[in-house]
Amino acid sequence: MNWFHFVNYFFHRDVAYIFAPIMQKKIGIIGAGPAGLTAAYLLAKAGQQVTVFESDPKYVGGISRTESYKGYLFDIGGHRFFSKSKEVEDFWTEILSNDMLDRPRSSRIYYNKQFFSYPLVATEALTKLGIIESALCVMSYLKAKAFPVKDPVNFEDWVINQFGERLFNIFFKTYTEKVWGISCKEISADWAAQRIKGLSLSSAIMNALFKPKQSGNKDKIIKTLIDTFRYPKYGPGMMWDVCADKCKKMGVEILMNEGVSGIRQTGNGWSVDTVQGKKYEDFDFVLSSTAMAQLVPFISPAVPGSALDAAKQLKYRDFITVVLILKDQNKFDDNWIYIHDPSVKVGRVQNFKSWSPYMVPDPSMACYGLEYFCFEGDGMWTSSDETLIELGKKEIEQIGLANAVDITDGYVVRQKKAYPVYDHFYAANIETIKTGLENYKGLYLMGRNGMHKYNNQDHSMMTAMLAAKNIIAGEELYDLWNVNQDAEYHEAGARGANEGGRMIPEKLA
Repeated sequence: MNWFHFVNYFFHRDVAYIFAPIMQKKIGIIGAGPAGLTAAYLLAKAGQQVTVFESDPKYVGGISRTESYKGYLFDIGGHRFFSKSKEVEDFWTEILSNDMLDRPRSSRIYYNKQFFSYPLVATEALTKLGIIESALCVMSYLKAKAFPVKDPVNFEDWVINQFGERLFNIFFKTYTEKVWGISCKEISADWAAQRIKGLSLSSAIMNALFKPKQSGNKDKIIKTLIDTFRYPKYGPGMMWDVCADKCKKMGVEILMNEGVSGIRQTGNGWSVDTVQGKKYEDFDFVLSSTAMAQLVPFISPAVPGSALDAAKQLKYRDFITVVLILKDQNKFDDNWIYIHDPSVKVGRVQNFKSWSPYMVPDPSMACYGLEYFCFEGDGMWTSSDETLIELGKKEIEQIGLANAVDITDGYVVRQKKAYPVYDHFYAANIETIKTGLENYKGLYLMGRNGMHKYNNQDHSMMTAMLAAKNIIAGEELYDLWNVNQDAEYHEAGARGANEGGRMIPEKLA
Protein backbone atom coordinates (compact mmCIF):
# COMPACT_ATOMS: atom_id res chain seq x y z
CA MET A 1 0.00 0.00 0.00
CA ASN A 2 1.50 3.35 -0.97
CA TRP A 3 1.62 6.38 1.34
CA PHE A 4 -1.42 8.10 -0.23
CA HIS A 5 -3.57 5.03 0.23
CA PHE A 6 -2.34 4.54 3.77
CA VAL A 7 -3.17 8.11 4.85
CA ASN A 8 -6.49 8.08 2.99
CA TYR A 9 -7.38 4.74 4.50
CA PHE A 10 -6.48 5.78 8.05
CA PHE A 11 -8.54 8.95 8.03
CA HIS A 12 -11.60 7.74 6.15
CA ARG A 13 -12.37 4.09 6.76
CA ASP A 14 -14.90 2.70 9.27
CA VAL A 15 -13.79 3.03 12.87
CA ALA A 16 -14.35 -0.68 13.43
CA TYR A 17 -11.50 -1.48 11.05
CA ILE A 18 -9.00 1.30 11.82
CA PHE A 19 -6.67 -0.90 13.78
CA ALA A 20 -7.22 -4.07 11.77
CA PRO A 21 -4.37 -5.14 9.49
CA ILE A 22 -5.21 -4.62 5.82
CA MET A 23 -3.77 -6.55 2.92
CA GLN A 24 -4.26 -4.84 -0.40
CA LYS A 25 -6.41 -6.85 -2.76
CA LYS A 26 -7.01 -6.48 -6.47
CA ILE A 27 -10.69 -6.19 -7.33
CA GLY A 28 -12.47 -6.17 -10.68
CA ILE A 29 -15.93 -4.60 -10.77
CA ILE A 30 -18.32 -5.21 -13.66
CA GLY A 31 -20.63 -2.24 -14.16
CA ALA A 32 -20.28 1.44 -13.24
CA GLY A 33 -23.79 1.89 -11.91
CA PRO A 34 -24.72 2.76 -8.30
CA ALA A 35 -23.60 -0.62 -6.96
CA GLY A 36 -20.35 -0.75 -8.93
CA LEU A 37 -19.26 2.80 -8.14
CA THR A 38 -20.27 2.55 -4.48
CA ALA A 39 -18.09 -0.53 -4.10
CA ALA A 40 -15.23 1.08 -6.04
CA TYR A 41 -15.32 4.23 -3.92
CA LEU A 42 -15.37 2.43 -0.56
CA LEU A 43 -12.72 -0.10 -1.57
CA ALA A 44 -10.45 2.63 -2.91
CA LYS A 45 -10.81 4.57 0.36
CA ALA A 46 -9.59 1.44 2.12
CA GLY A 47 -6.50 1.29 -0.11
CA GLN A 48 -7.61 -1.53 -2.40
CA GLN A 49 -6.64 -1.76 -6.08
CA VAL A 50 -9.79 -1.46 -8.16
CA THR A 51 -10.62 -1.74 -11.87
CA VAL A 52 -14.15 -1.02 -13.12
CA PHE A 53 -15.42 -2.37 -16.45
CA GLU A 54 -18.26 -0.36 -18.04
CA SER A 55 -19.79 -1.28 -21.40
CA ASP A 56 -21.25 2.18 -22.07
CA PRO A 57 -18.84 4.36 -24.05
CA LYS A 58 -20.00 7.62 -22.46
CA TYR A 59 -22.07 7.40 -19.29
CA VAL A 60 -21.55 5.97 -15.81
CA GLY A 61 -24.48 5.45 -13.48
CA GLY A 62 -26.29 2.67 -15.34
CA ILE A 63 -30.03 3.28 -15.23
CA SER A 64 -29.30 6.07 -12.71
CA ARG A 65 -27.39 8.06 -15.31
CA THR A 66 -28.44 11.46 -16.63
CA GLU A 67 -28.39 11.88 -20.39
CA SER A 68 -28.28 15.20 -22.22
CA TYR A 69 -29.54 16.60 -25.51
CA LYS A 70 -28.90 20.19 -26.60
CA GLY A 71 -28.36 21.24 -23.01
CA TYR A 72 -31.50 19.50 -21.72
CA LEU A 73 -30.91 16.87 -19.03
CA PHE A 74 -33.13 13.90 -18.32
CA ASP A 75 -33.34 11.06 -15.87
CA ILE A 76 -33.77 7.47 -17.05
CA GLY A 77 -36.78 6.29 -15.10
CA GLY A 78 -36.94 8.82 -12.26
CA HIS A 79 -34.80 8.49 -9.14
CA ARG A 80 -35.79 9.90 -5.78
CA PHE A 81 -32.91 10.06 -3.34
CA PHE A 82 -34.59 8.85 -0.16
CA SER A 83 -33.33 6.06 2.05
CA LYS A 84 -34.09 4.67 5.45
CA SER A 85 -30.41 3.79 5.77
CA LYS A 86 -28.25 6.45 7.40
CA GLU A 87 -25.20 4.88 5.81
CA VAL A 88 -26.62 5.39 2.33
CA GLU A 89 -27.82 8.92 3.08
CA ASP A 90 -24.37 9.77 4.46
CA PHE A 91 -22.75 8.39 1.32
CA TRP A 92 -24.88 10.64 -0.91
CA THR A 93 -24.04 13.63 1.27
CA GLU A 94 -20.33 12.84 1.16
CA ILE A 95 -20.29 12.65 -2.63
CA LEU A 96 -22.49 15.71 -3.31
CA SER A 97 -22.35 17.74 -0.13
CA ASN A 98 -23.41 21.04 -1.72
CA ASP A 99 -25.46 19.94 -4.71
CA MET A 100 -28.37 17.98 -3.28
CA LEU A 101 -31.70 19.77 -3.59
CA ASP A 102 -34.75 19.16 -1.41
CA ARG A 103 -37.59 18.68 -3.85
CA PRO A 104 -41.35 18.44 -3.32
CA ARG A 105 -42.88 15.10 -4.17
CA SER A 106 -45.82 15.43 -6.55
CA SER A 107 -47.41 12.74 -8.68
CA ARG A 108 -50.82 11.92 -10.07
CA ILE A 109 -52.73 9.14 -11.78
CA TYR A 110 -54.49 9.64 -15.12
CA TYR A 111 -57.61 7.51 -15.33
CA ASN A 112 -60.84 7.84 -17.33
CA LYS A 113 -59.72 11.22 -18.73
CA GLN A 114 -59.24 12.63 -15.23
CA PHE A 115 -56.25 13.30 -13.01
CA PHE A 116 -56.19 11.95 -9.47
CA SER A 117 -53.71 13.15 -6.88
CA TYR A 118 -51.42 10.44 -5.62
CA PRO A 119 -51.45 9.92 -2.66
CA LEU A 120 -55.22 9.98 -2.75
CA VAL A 121 -57.10 13.09 -1.65
CA ALA A 122 -60.40 11.82 -0.25
CA THR A 123 -62.65 14.67 -1.41
CA GLU A 124 -61.10 14.73 -4.88
CA ALA A 125 -61.37 10.98 -5.36
CA LEU A 126 -64.97 11.02 -4.14
CA THR A 127 -65.87 13.83 -6.54
CA LYS A 128 -64.14 12.39 -9.60
CA LEU A 129 -65.15 8.77 -9.11
CA GLY A 130 -68.61 9.79 -8.07
CA ILE A 131 -70.54 8.80 -4.98
CA ILE A 132 -71.86 5.56 -6.46
CA GLU A 133 -68.45 4.37 -7.74
CA SER A 134 -66.78 5.39 -4.47
CA ALA A 135 -69.36 3.44 -2.48
CA LEU A 136 -68.84 0.41 -4.71
CA CYS A 137 -65.07 0.67 -4.17
CA VAL A 138 -65.53 0.73 -0.39
CA MET A 139 -67.88 -2.25 -0.50
CA SER A 140 -65.40 -4.10 -2.72
CA TYR A 141 -62.67 -3.33 -0.20
CA LEU A 142 -64.78 -4.56 2.73
CA LYS A 143 -65.56 -7.75 0.80
CA ALA A 144 -61.85 -8.35 0.21
CA LYS A 145 -61.14 -7.91 3.90
CA ALA A 146 -63.95 -10.24 4.89
CA PHE A 147 -63.12 -12.91 2.29
CA PRO A 148 -59.44 -12.51 1.32
CA VAL A 149 -57.59 -14.84 -1.00
CA LYS A 150 -55.53 -17.04 1.29
CA ASP A 151 -51.81 -17.13 0.56
CA PRO A 152 -51.97 -15.07 -2.67
CA VAL A 153 -49.29 -16.07 -5.16
CA ASN A 154 -49.90 -13.50 -7.90
CA PHE A 155 -50.00 -9.72 -8.08
CA GLU A 156 -53.72 -9.51 -8.82
CA ASP A 157 -54.82 -11.51 -5.79
CA TRP A 158 -52.39 -9.70 -3.49
CA VAL A 159 -53.59 -6.23 -4.51
CA ILE A 160 -57.26 -7.21 -4.36
CA ASN A 161 -56.66 -8.36 -0.79
CA GLN A 162 -55.26 -4.93 0.04
CA PHE A 163 -57.60 -2.65 -1.95
CA GLY A 164 -60.53 -4.64 -3.25
CA GLU A 165 -61.21 -5.76 -6.81
CA ARG A 166 -62.80 -2.51 -7.96
CA LEU A 167 -59.84 -0.32 -7.00
CA PHE A 168 -57.48 -2.93 -8.42
CA ASN A 169 -59.15 -2.58 -11.81
CA ILE A 170 -59.12 1.24 -11.61
CA PHE A 171 -55.70 2.03 -10.21
CA PHE A 172 -53.45 -1.01 -10.67
CA LYS A 173 -54.34 -3.39 -13.50
CA THR A 174 -53.80 -1.26 -16.64
CA TYR A 175 -50.60 0.45 -15.53
CA THR A 176 -49.04 -2.72 -14.14
CA GLU A 177 -49.72 -4.68 -17.31
CA LYS A 178 -48.25 -1.82 -19.37
CA VAL A 179 -45.08 -1.99 -17.30
CA TRP A 180 -44.62 -5.75 -17.41
CA GLY A 181 -46.30 -6.76 -20.65
CA ILE A 182 -47.98 -9.76 -19.01
CA SER A 183 -51.18 -10.40 -17.10
CA CYS A 184 -51.29 -9.43 -13.43
CA LYS A 185 -52.05 -13.10 -12.73
CA GLU A 186 -48.62 -14.01 -14.13
CA ILE A 187 -46.73 -11.57 -11.89
CA SER A 188 -45.47 -12.89 -8.56
CA ALA A 189 -47.08 -11.53 -5.41
CA ASP A 190 -43.51 -10.86 -4.23
CA TRP A 191 -43.38 -7.79 -6.41
CA ALA A 192 -46.57 -6.32 -4.95
CA ALA A 193 -45.47 -7.10 -1.42
CA GLN A 194 -42.10 -5.52 -2.08
CA ARG A 195 -43.38 -2.32 -3.64
CA ILE A 196 -46.70 -1.45 -2.02
CA LYS A 197 -47.12 -3.36 1.23
CA GLY A 198 -48.07 -1.03 4.07
CA LEU A 199 -50.22 1.06 1.74
CA SER A 200 -53.85 -0.07 1.69
CA LEU A 201 -57.11 1.73 1.03
CA SER A 202 -57.52 2.44 4.72
CA SER A 203 -53.99 3.84 5.11
CA ALA A 204 -54.35 5.97 1.98
CA ILE A 205 -57.67 7.39 3.20
CA MET A 206 -56.23 8.07 6.65
CA ASN A 207 -53.33 9.90 5.01
CA ALA A 208 -55.77 11.92 2.91
CA LEU A 209 -57.89 12.92 5.91
CA PHE A 210 -55.20 13.24 8.57
CA LYS A 211 -51.79 14.25 7.22
CA PRO A 212 -49.03 12.35 9.09
CA LYS A 213 -47.07 14.44 11.53
CA GLN A 214 -43.36 14.80 10.93
CA SER A 215 -42.50 14.07 14.54
CA GLY A 216 -42.88 11.03 16.77
CA ASN A 217 -42.38 7.57 15.38
CA LYS A 218 -41.25 8.31 11.84
CA ASP A 219 -40.91 4.62 11.06
CA LYS A 220 -44.70 4.59 10.75
CA ILE A 221 -44.74 7.07 7.85
CA ILE A 222 -45.44 5.25 4.58
CA LYS A 223 -42.65 5.95 2.11
CA THR A 224 -45.06 6.04 -0.82
CA LEU A 225 -46.64 9.02 0.94
CA ILE A 226 -43.49 11.05 1.63
CA ASP A 227 -43.70 14.77 0.81
CA THR A 228 -40.09 15.54 -0.11
CA PHE A 229 -36.94 13.86 -1.34
CA ARG A 230 -33.39 14.83 -2.21
CA TYR A 231 -32.23 15.10 -5.79
CA PRO A 232 -28.89 16.11 -7.35
CA LYS A 233 -28.92 19.55 -8.94
CA TYR A 234 -28.17 18.20 -12.43
CA GLY A 235 -29.90 14.84 -12.14
CA PRO A 236 -28.93 11.45 -10.65
CA GLY A 237 -26.06 11.04 -13.09
CA MET A 238 -24.35 13.95 -11.36
CA MET A 239 -24.00 11.79 -8.25
CA TRP A 240 -22.25 9.03 -10.17
CA ASP A 241 -20.16 11.33 -12.38
CA VAL A 242 -18.74 12.96 -9.26
CA CYS A 243 -18.33 9.59 -7.55
CA ALA A 244 -16.42 8.30 -10.58
CA ASP A 245 -14.14 11.36 -10.52
CA LYS A 246 -13.44 10.84 -6.82
CA CYS A 247 -12.70 7.18 -7.49
CA LYS A 248 -10.20 8.06 -10.21
CA LYS A 249 -8.40 10.47 -7.89
CA MET A 250 -7.93 7.58 -5.47
CA GLY A 251 -6.41 5.42 -8.20
CA VAL A 252 -9.44 3.49 -9.47
CA GLU A 253 -9.18 2.55 -13.14
CA ILE A 254 -12.57 3.00 -14.85
CA LEU A 255 -12.58 1.45 -18.31
CA MET A 256 -15.38 2.83 -20.50
CA ASN A 257 -16.66 1.00 -23.59
CA GLU A 258 -15.16 -2.15 -22.10
CA GLY A 259 -17.94 -4.70 -21.80
CA VAL A 260 -17.08 -8.04 -20.23
CA SER A 261 -17.32 -11.21 -22.31
CA GLY A 262 -16.10 -13.71 -19.74
CA ILE A 263 -14.68 -14.26 -16.26
CA ARG A 264 -12.51 -17.22 -15.29
CA GLN A 265 -11.70 -18.63 -11.89
CA THR A 266 -7.97 -19.37 -11.83
CA GLY A 267 -6.83 -21.04 -8.62
CA ASN A 268 -7.57 -18.54 -5.87
CA GLY A 269 -8.06 -15.65 -8.28
CA TRP A 270 -9.97 -14.42 -11.30
CA SER A 271 -9.33 -13.14 -14.79
CA VAL A 272 -11.65 -10.94 -16.86
CA ASP A 273 -12.02 -10.97 -20.65
CA THR A 274 -13.62 -8.05 -22.48
CA VAL A 275 -15.48 -7.74 -25.75
CA GLN A 276 -12.54 -5.67 -27.00
CA GLY A 277 -10.40 -8.82 -26.85
CA LYS A 278 -8.41 -7.76 -23.77
CA LYS A 279 -7.60 -9.93 -20.77
CA TYR A 280 -7.14 -8.62 -17.22
CA GLU A 281 -5.68 -11.07 -14.72
CA ASP A 282 -4.86 -11.69 -11.07
CA PHE A 283 -8.00 -10.32 -9.47
CA ASP A 284 -8.64 -11.54 -5.94
CA PHE A 285 -12.32 -10.67 -6.25
CA VAL A 286 -14.83 -9.94 -8.99
CA LEU A 287 -17.96 -7.94 -8.17
CA SER A 288 -20.69 -7.97 -10.79
CA SER A 289 -23.78 -5.82 -11.24
CA THR A 290 -24.41 -6.92 -14.82
CA ALA A 291 -27.60 -8.86 -15.53
CA MET A 292 -27.45 -12.27 -13.89
CA ALA A 293 -28.75 -14.00 -17.01
CA GLN A 294 -25.88 -12.45 -18.94
CA LEU A 295 -23.13 -13.16 -16.40
CA VAL A 296 -23.81 -16.82 -15.60
CA PRO A 297 -22.94 -18.17 -19.09
CA PHE A 298 -19.73 -16.06 -19.03
CA ILE A 299 -18.28 -17.89 -16.02
CA SER A 300 -15.47 -20.42 -16.44
CA PRO A 301 -15.21 -23.18 -15.43
CA ALA A 302 -18.84 -23.50 -16.49
CA VAL A 303 -21.50 -23.50 -13.79
CA PRO A 304 -23.71 -26.61 -13.43
CA GLY A 305 -26.20 -27.14 -16.22
CA SER A 306 -29.14 -26.55 -13.89
CA ALA A 307 -27.84 -23.05 -13.12
CA LEU A 308 -27.30 -22.32 -16.81
CA ASP A 309 -30.85 -23.41 -17.57
CA ALA A 310 -32.18 -21.28 -14.72
CA ALA A 311 -30.30 -18.23 -16.02
CA LYS A 312 -31.86 -18.68 -19.46
CA GLN A 313 -35.31 -18.49 -17.89
CA LEU A 314 -34.77 -15.12 -16.22
CA LYS A 315 -36.67 -12.35 -17.96
CA TYR A 316 -36.29 -8.58 -18.15
CA ARG A 317 -38.49 -5.68 -19.16
CA ASP A 318 -37.01 -2.90 -21.27
CA PHE A 319 -38.29 0.60 -21.84
CA ILE A 320 -38.03 3.63 -24.06
CA THR A 321 -38.08 7.26 -23.00
CA VAL A 322 -39.38 9.66 -25.63
CA VAL A 323 -38.09 13.10 -24.64
CA LEU A 324 -40.18 16.03 -25.82
CA ILE A 325 -38.89 19.62 -25.62
CA LEU A 326 -41.65 22.21 -25.72
CA LYS A 327 -42.76 25.69 -24.81
CA ASP A 328 -43.75 25.67 -21.17
CA GLN A 329 -47.48 26.30 -20.88
CA ASN A 330 -47.52 25.17 -17.23
CA LYS A 331 -49.76 22.22 -18.02
CA PHE A 332 -48.48 20.26 -15.02
CA ASP A 333 -45.80 20.46 -12.36
CA ASP A 334 -45.77 16.87 -11.09
CA ASN A 335 -42.56 14.87 -10.99
CA TRP A 336 -44.44 12.25 -12.95
CA ILE A 337 -47.92 11.05 -13.84
CA TYR A 338 -48.94 7.39 -14.06
CA ILE A 339 -51.06 6.77 -17.15
CA HIS A 340 -53.80 4.23 -16.43
CA ASP A 341 -55.65 4.86 -19.69
CA PRO A 342 -55.56 1.81 -22.01
CA SER A 343 -56.27 4.00 -25.06
CA VAL A 344 -52.64 5.23 -25.07
CA LYS A 345 -49.44 3.21 -25.00
CA VAL A 346 -47.43 5.56 -22.76
CA GLY A 347 -47.13 4.30 -19.19
CA ARG A 348 -45.69 7.29 -17.33
CA VAL A 349 -44.88 10.91 -18.10
CA GLN A 350 -42.08 12.78 -16.33
CA ASN A 351 -41.60 16.52 -16.07
CA PHE A 352 -37.85 16.93 -15.70
CA LYS A 353 -38.17 20.58 -14.74
CA SER A 354 -40.09 19.50 -11.64
CA TRP A 355 -37.29 17.18 -10.59
CA SER A 356 -34.83 20.06 -10.82
CA PRO A 357 -35.16 23.43 -12.57
CA TYR A 358 -31.49 23.09 -13.54
CA MET A 359 -32.40 20.23 -15.90
CA VAL A 360 -33.91 22.70 -18.39
CA PRO A 361 -31.55 25.43 -19.66
CA ASP A 362 -34.29 27.80 -20.86
CA PRO A 363 -36.91 28.72 -18.20
CA SER A 364 -39.49 29.41 -20.91
CA MET A 365 -39.24 25.77 -22.04
CA ALA A 366 -40.21 22.42 -20.55
CA CYS A 367 -38.89 18.90 -21.07
CA TYR A 368 -41.11 15.84 -20.70
CA GLY A 369 -40.16 12.18 -20.72
CA LEU A 370 -42.77 9.71 -21.99
CA GLU A 371 -41.98 6.17 -20.88
CA TYR A 372 -42.98 3.23 -23.06
CA PHE A 373 -42.43 -0.24 -21.61
CA CYS A 374 -41.48 -2.97 -24.06
CA PHE A 375 -39.33 -6.00 -24.75
CA GLU A 376 -36.07 -5.65 -26.62
CA GLY A 377 -36.70 -6.51 -30.25
CA ASP A 378 -40.47 -6.04 -30.27
CA GLY A 379 -42.35 -3.61 -32.50
CA MET A 380 -42.06 -0.71 -30.06
CA TRP A 381 -38.33 -1.26 -29.49
CA THR A 382 -37.52 -1.44 -33.20
CA SER A 383 -39.62 1.59 -34.19
CA SER A 384 -37.63 4.49 -35.60
CA ASP A 385 -36.92 7.51 -33.41
CA GLU A 386 -39.08 9.63 -35.72
CA THR A 387 -42.03 7.25 -35.33
CA LEU A 388 -41.68 7.21 -31.55
CA ILE A 389 -41.46 10.99 -31.31
CA GLU A 390 -44.60 11.37 -33.42
CA LEU A 391 -46.36 8.83 -31.19
CA GLY A 392 -45.28 10.81 -28.14
CA LYS A 393 -46.59 14.08 -29.60
CA LYS A 394 -49.95 12.48 -30.39
CA GLU A 395 -50.38 10.86 -27.00
CA ILE A 396 -49.23 13.81 -24.87
CA GLU A 397 -51.86 15.94 -26.59
CA GLN A 398 -54.50 13.22 -26.24
CA ILE A 399 -53.88 13.08 -22.51
CA GLY A 400 -54.07 16.86 -22.30
CA LEU A 401 -50.59 17.55 -20.93
CA ALA A 402 -49.33 19.55 -23.94
CA ASN A 403 -50.30 20.93 -27.32
CA ALA A 404 -48.46 19.32 -30.21
CA VAL A 405 -47.82 22.74 -31.80
CA ASP A 406 -45.77 23.75 -28.75
CA ILE A 407 -43.33 20.83 -29.16
CA THR A 408 -40.10 21.99 -30.76
CA ASP A 409 -37.85 18.92 -30.61
CA GLY A 410 -37.59 15.31 -29.52
CA TYR A 411 -35.07 12.66 -28.55
CA VAL A 412 -35.26 8.92 -27.81
CA VAL A 413 -33.45 6.81 -25.21
CA ARG A 414 -33.68 3.00 -25.18
CA GLN A 415 -32.92 1.21 -21.91
CA LYS A 416 -32.23 -2.53 -21.97
CA LYS A 417 -32.97 -4.73 -18.97
CA ALA A 418 -34.52 -1.95 -16.92
CA TYR A 419 -36.57 -4.25 -14.70
CA PRO A 420 -35.99 -7.86 -13.63
CA VAL A 421 -39.31 -9.67 -14.15
CA TYR A 422 -40.87 -11.28 -11.08
CA ASP A 423 -42.79 -14.08 -12.75
CA HIS A 424 -43.92 -17.24 -10.95
CA PHE A 425 -40.59 -18.99 -11.60
CA TYR A 426 -38.01 -16.31 -10.85
CA ALA A 427 -37.45 -17.19 -7.16
CA ALA A 428 -36.78 -20.87 -7.86
CA ASN A 429 -34.42 -19.92 -10.69
CA ILE A 430 -32.49 -17.55 -8.45
CA GLU A 431 -32.07 -20.24 -5.79
CA THR A 432 -30.78 -22.68 -8.40
CA ILE A 433 -28.22 -20.13 -9.60
CA LYS A 434 -27.12 -19.29 -6.06
CA THR A 435 -26.52 -22.98 -5.38
CA GLY A 436 -24.58 -23.31 -8.62
CA LEU A 437 -22.28 -20.44 -7.65
CA GLU A 438 -21.41 -21.65 -4.16
CA ASN A 439 -17.96 -22.92 -5.16
CA TYR A 440 -16.95 -19.75 -7.01
CA LYS A 441 -15.21 -18.02 -4.14
CA GLY A 442 -14.35 -14.37 -4.58
CA LEU A 443 -17.34 -13.67 -6.85
CA TYR A 444 -19.98 -11.28 -5.54
CA LEU A 445 -23.27 -10.51 -7.29
CA MET A 446 -24.74 -7.14 -6.33
CA GLY A 447 -27.24 -4.53 -7.43
CA ARG A 448 -30.63 -4.77 -9.14
CA ASN A 449 -29.73 -6.80 -12.22
CA GLY A 450 -26.76 -8.51 -10.64
CA MET A 451 -29.04 -10.17 -8.09
CA HIS A 452 -32.26 -10.06 -10.15
CA LYS A 453 -33.97 -8.07 -7.41
CA TYR A 454 -36.28 -5.21 -8.27
CA ASN A 455 -34.70 -3.00 -5.64
CA ASN A 456 -34.23 0.72 -5.34
CA GLN A 457 -30.96 2.54 -5.87
CA ASP A 458 -30.16 2.54 -2.15
CA HIS A 459 -30.60 -1.21 -1.86
CA SER A 460 -28.22 -1.71 -4.76
CA MET A 461 -25.75 0.50 -2.96
CA MET A 462 -26.13 -1.43 0.28
CA THR A 463 -25.26 -4.73 -1.39
CA ALA A 464 -22.09 -3.04 -2.66
CA MET A 465 -21.32 -1.61 0.78
CA LEU A 466 -21.54 -5.05 2.36
CA ALA A 467 -19.39 -6.64 -0.34
CA ALA A 468 -16.77 -3.96 0.36
CA LYS A 469 -16.97 -4.60 4.11
CA ASN A 470 -16.37 -8.31 3.56
CA ILE A 471 -13.36 -7.69 1.33
CA ILE A 472 -11.85 -5.10 3.66
CA ALA A 473 -12.32 -7.34 6.69
CA GLY A 474 -10.90 -10.35 4.87
CA GLU A 475 -13.83 -12.56 5.89
CA GLU A 476 -17.48 -13.15 5.09
CA LEU A 477 -19.15 -10.94 7.66
CA TYR A 478 -22.36 -10.34 5.70
CA ASP A 479 -24.57 -12.26 3.32
CA LEU A 480 -25.54 -9.83 0.54
CA TRP A 481 -28.66 -11.85 -0.26
CA ASN A 482 -30.10 -10.82 3.09
CA VAL A 483 -30.24 -7.20 1.98
CA ASN A 484 -33.94 -7.44 1.32
CA GLN A 485 -36.22 -5.01 -0.35
CA ASP A 486 -39.24 -5.76 1.77
CA ALA A 487 -42.11 -3.36 1.64
CA GLU A 488 -41.68 -2.22 5.23
CA TYR A 489 -38.39 -0.76 4.03
CA HIS A 490 -39.54 0.36 0.60
CA GLU A 491 -42.72 2.05 1.65
CA ALA A 492 -42.11 3.09 5.24
CA GLY A 493 -39.58 4.86 7.37
CA ALA A 494 -37.92 8.19 7.86
CA ARG A 495 -34.90 9.32 5.88
CA GLY A 496 -31.73 7.92 7.44
CA ALA A 497 -33.78 6.50 10.31
CA ASN A 498 -31.44 3.65 11.10
CA GLU A 499 -28.28 1.84 10.20
CA GLY A 500 -29.58 -1.66 10.75
CA GLY A 501 -32.74 -3.74 10.83
CA ARG A 502 -34.35 -5.15 7.73
CA MET A 503 -32.10 -3.47 5.22
CA ILE A 504 -28.72 -4.36 6.71
CA PRO A 505 -28.35 -8.02 7.67
CA GLU A 506 -26.77 -9.11 10.88
CA LYS A 507 -23.25 -10.44 10.73
CA LEU A 508 -23.00 -14.10 9.87
CA ALA A 509 -22.55 -16.35 12.84
